[in-house]
Amino acid sequence: MEILVVLVIMGLLISIVAPTVLNRADEARVQKVYADFKAIETALKIYRLDNYVYPTTEQGLEALVEPSSLDPEPRNFKTGGYLQQMPLDPWGRPYLYLSPGENGEIDIYSLGADGLSGGEGQNADIGNWREEQ
Repeated sequence: MEILVVLVIMGLLISIVAPTVLNRADEARVQKVYADFKAIETALKIYRLDNYVYPTTEQGLEALVEPSSLDPEPRNFKTGGYLQQMPLDPWGRPYLYLSPGENGEIDIYSLGADGLSGGEGQNADIGNWREEQ
């Protein structure tokens, strides 16, 4: 009987604590996205200073790691690149990039947990044009 009471109490505690812990994990993923945006934006700005233009959408963010052979080819590509490697979003997918952007000069974004355009909560698209929440 005592074991049953202990199990019920543990179940209640878990049901109260688990949503709080899971929400913190979701918040941490979103914070990682915004931190990655800042790092990528900084690398893009340095790339632009060196090469006079941002990489095109076709060249993509990989142009920050390896020089692109697509036009316009970078004139002064920094030895070692602008990023050691491209970060993945917290859900394991590459960040998406548009230049020129639809929301600014450049758009960097993630499609969220579901990997599909649109959605709400963890499935919502997150872009560098949105304020960090």
